Amino acid sequence: MRVPLSWLREYVDVELEPEALAERLTLLGMEVKSIERRGTEWRNVVVGELLSVDRHPRADRLSLTRVTTGGGEPLEIVCGATNIAAGDRVPVALPGAVLPGDRRIERTEKMGVTSNGMLCSGDELRLTADADGILILPADTPLGVALADLYGDVVLDVDVKPNRGDALSIVGLAREIAAVTGASIRFPDSTVTEAGQPTAERLRVEVADPALCPRFVGRWVEGVTVGPSPAAVQMRLIAAGMRPISNVVDASNYVMVELGKPIHTFDAAAVHDGRIDVRLARPGERLETLDHVDRELHPETLLIADPAGPLGLAGVMGGADSEVSAGTRDVIVESAIFDPISIRRTAFRYALRSEASLRFEKGQEHRLARIGADRTARLVAEWAGGTVAPGAVDTNPVEPERGRVAFRPARVNRLLGTALDSTDQAALLERVGIEIDGSADARGGSATEVQVRVAAGDRPLSVEVDASEVLVALVPTWRRDLEIEADIAEEVARIHGYELVPSTLPSTPMPSFRSSPLELRDGLRSALAGAGLTEIVTHALVAPASLEQVRWREPIDVADGETEAGGVPITVTNPLSADHSVLRQSLVASLLETVSSNARRGRSEAAVFEVGKGYGRVGEETREWWRLGLALWGPFDPPAWNRPSRDADLDDAKGVIGYLTGVLGLPAPAYTPVPTEPNLHPGRAAEVVARSTNGAIGLAGRVGEIHPELAEAFEIRGRVVVAELSVRGLSAGQLPVPRVAAPSRQPDAERDVAVVVYEDRPSGELEAAIRASAGPLLRDVRLFDVYRGAPLAAEERSLAFRLRFAAQDRTLTESEVEASMAAVMTSLAAAGGRIRS
Repeated sequence: MRVPLSWLREYVDVELEPEALAERLTLLGMEVKSIERRGTEWRNVVVGELLSVDRHPRADRLSLTRVTTGGGEPLEIVCGATNIAAGDRVPVALPGAVLPGDRRIERTEKMGVTSNGMLCSGDELRLTADADGILILPADTPLGVALADLYGDVVLDVDVKPNRGDALSIVGLAREIAAVTGASIRFPDSTVTEAGQPTAERLRVEVADPALCPRFVGRWVEGVTVGPSPAAVQMRLIAAGMRPISNVVDASNYVMVELGKPIHTFDAAAVHDGRIDVRLARPGERLETLDHVDRELHPETLLIADPAGPLGLAGVMGGADSEVSAGTRDVIVESAIFDPISIRRTAFRYALRSEASLRFEKGQEHRLARIGADRTARLVAEWAGGTVAPGAVDTNPVEPERGRVAFRPARVNRLLGTALDSTDQAALLERVGIEIDGSADARGGSATEVQVRVAAGDRPLSVEVDASEVLVALVPTWRRDLEIEADIAEEVARIHGYELVPSTLPSTPMPSFRSSPLELRDGLRSALAGAGLTEIVTHALVAPASLEQVRWREPIDVADGETEAGGVPITVTNPLSADHSVLRQSLVASLLETVSSNARRGRSEAAVFEVGKGYGRVGEETREWWRLGLALWGPFDPPAWNRPSRDADLDDAKGVIGYLTGVLGLPAPAYTPVPTEPNLHPGRAAEVVARSTNGAIGLAGRVGEIHPELAEAFEIRGRVVVAELSVRGLSAGQLPVPRVAAPSRQPDAERDVAVVVYEDRPSGELEAAIRASAGPLLRDVRLFDVYRGAPLAAEERSLAFRLRFAAQDRTLTESEVEASMAAVMTSLAAAGGRIRS
């Protein structure tokens, strides 16, 4: 909010320098984001008086003026404006002057006559909105004085927080300044001189739902003459960031900035039968708003209407058909209180965030409805002439009682770390209009215990305390944000001064070290990024079709300590888009969407991963689970001198998973074929499980190549391999501490064995048979080659394993190694394999 200091000083005496005032307001919670000094752009612009205004000798549309600035010889200045006359006092830009926008004024020749400067309009100085004529200054304006000294101002840009709608006004900020400086606050005069036919005989107001419009005050001003506002008013509005429009409309905007009360003025001739209805929109209704956009109205939109139809969007923007224009003679002043939630939804629905809606969304003081209507009527009568009709139409003239908040002064001191007694706290609160009710009834009468509210909102909470420990604060009607004990403590701290609250170190022992719950998650991210994969973060909200398109037929296994997936999908009740209306249950669809998006943009490969959540509802409870997803598509290995480029396949994904088990300190994973998963290619899909040495599942999931039909549905050409994994500790866990053994002083012995099996025989079964039969000397076994072709049958393949044997205390003999190999070959033969020589 832009706050001109000249305007602020009308309501409170401010002796602080602008920088000191900005610091004081910031400490009060009203952060001053910037300080603007208006008038610094006017250089060498002074007040002059027109001695004569004659026709230019060579141009019919120009005038030749003689101007004095109070000293020296009069200046001849050529001017094209028609609103000037001898004796007027005007702004004069002397040769060498600089105007806003870095516009420089020099001595020039115009139609054969030398012009020694320029007479300035209000628009050229950015003081008023009038660009058609010269700015006429008051007759008593001193000559020769720099314009910046007369009309320069300091404007503070104050960031008013959402809970302080009462401070979104000049008077509201004046009230805050008065609280900390001890100055007295002066309120604007809203008394009205009335005459003529009463308002109640001209205007009727019907409110369909008082919950949406608790109060509506209407006033009638007749016989107005619509035109520009006084120059001083325009200057003030422009400094506050408002665009002057006309004297009637400017009166409503002036009151909005001054009091924080949005006001709307209607052309009374456009209100049929003198009746205003506050109601919800009806099916098929439309309204052209003041921005001249024809809008179809939603049934939940609150309207200001008359018997003929809508007049405006309540609290947001008026309608074009009822706006005040040059032909307006009678004006209806609307000053209402609307439901903040309804106004916020209307503004959001039509993408119309106005200054009015901004204030209504924060809530309005009930009594401002009548004060704002009276103040506006007074200003309209002053600036536009006319007569204010006696009385007002008021749908709810009963003022609400002040709120009451019980608090414990001792608790306030504990919260703040201060030592203020109850008298000091009461004196501080009184400075912001909060009085202390000292009556016995306020503290519960004869009761020994009273309720102190410590939490509000959807889950309010009160505690019972001894009545002798409690004071009751009477909250002023403009402070809607004070509800609980902590709110009172905050007010004490604000007015006392946050900078005066002593710094106190905690007296309790510091908590012991806690490992980061994100350690394992971040470790896996770093490991996968180091392996060449790119992390992605996709929307948790997906389209319903995407959820149905990619769904596991059977749930994947879950690592120990992690949450099992399941439940029905959770649908958002008010989604921003149909494509983001359901919470996902698997990461695979999001990964495929990313691959598809890359393919549509001409990319030929993608290796991505995501750490994210799935969601479901089981009964009345919601469930969340963490998963790690991978997707490989296109060339995975770059070409090199000794190998061509190749597309990623299932073995590459298994390699990444094997790498992850090493990072997690787990043994090599075991794979089991999954032939019946409809989303995956039959014969190229597997369940994966990696167990720790104690048998706990450290990693579990599913990996495989996407079924061609699913790839086609996502418009992806080529193979796409995906994996969705549950990892122990992914939700909150730490990486294992690396443990290493000293390298053996004895050499290893390696042996290779090739075994021929049928194509459908998993290599993992053969590896398990090797490990089970090789004995204690086996240190490692690794599949290093797969061969298909002659002389093997078409349904056969050869799997070659490399076995590594070693002992810590000796070099193995040939006989020991051969004995182990003999046991391995016997085991492989028993498992249905044929040793290939």
